[in-house]
Amino acid sequence: MINLPLYSAGLGAFLIVLQVALMLTVGLHRSKGQFIGNGDDRDLERKVRRHGNLAENAGLFLVVIALFEMIVGQTTYVAAVCIIFAVARILHAAGFSSLAGSHGEDLTGARKAFAGMRAMGAFGTLGVAAALAYGIGSNLA
Repeated sequence: MINLPLYSAGLGAFLIVLQVALMLTVGLHRSKGQFIGNGDDRDLERKVRRHGNLAENAGLFLVVIALFEMIVGQTTYVAAVCIIFAVARILHAAGFSSLAGSHGEDLTGARKAFAGMRAMGAFGTLGVAAALAYGIGSNLA
């Protein structure tokens, strides 16, 4: 029996909102006159990278999470995977909100938190990948 991917649909809706928010930060920055590329503007570069990283990851992960949910249904495992992925993507984007997180600059005091958030976001995404591989593998065996 195939289950509707309801948790994945909720995750998808959240990811669209996050993607649009990140897209708007790039667009607003570009309104200052840098229409193509980053023009050696490091703030624009980190905003573009923050937006692009979500775009690179969200689609593939969302499809695999939805396929997994269609196989196993709306389980606590699927809900946890969705929540962890959402939190990881928020942390990663937040880490890129400062040059400390994106470029490793001025890693003093509270600025170290930006690098930590970026790392937690990346490792959270890797954890979701491992959880999906395990979950799918154990259900197809």
